[in-house]
Amino acid sequence: MTSLVVVDASALAAVAFKEPAGRDIRDRLANRQLVAPHLLAYELTNTALTKLRRHPTQATIIRTGLSRVLSDDFAIGWSDVDHDAVLALAGRTGLTGYDASYLWLARHLDAELVTLDAELQRAINRPT
Repeated sequence: MTSLVVVDASALAAVAFKEPAGRDIRDRLANRQLVAPHLLAYELTNTALTKLRRHPTQATIIRTGLSRVLSDDFAIGWSDVDHDAVLALAGRTGLTGYDASYLWLARHLDAELVTLDAELQRAINRPT
């Protein structure tokens, strides 16, 4: 049985857009069951938009990367979050509501959270 992992936008963006940490993240996610809040798709789309504006000549690579990670190939299990609980967690940790959504889901599912976000990474190990 594969282990469950919550993946955030920073980690999946590294894979999608072939960023330096992408290969390491891909290895960490291999043979794992991926779960994410619905928010992930919107965050990745916004990241792609920002990259398209900065690097219009890389439009094909950016669009392909976004499509690939949001396709069935990555088989992300989409999950709702408890918004009241996320709000409370964000208040206790100082995280944004977005980041707290990933942390809440990982704690709710008792799953590992894979992120490249330093503040979120610190919050993973901080008791709340």
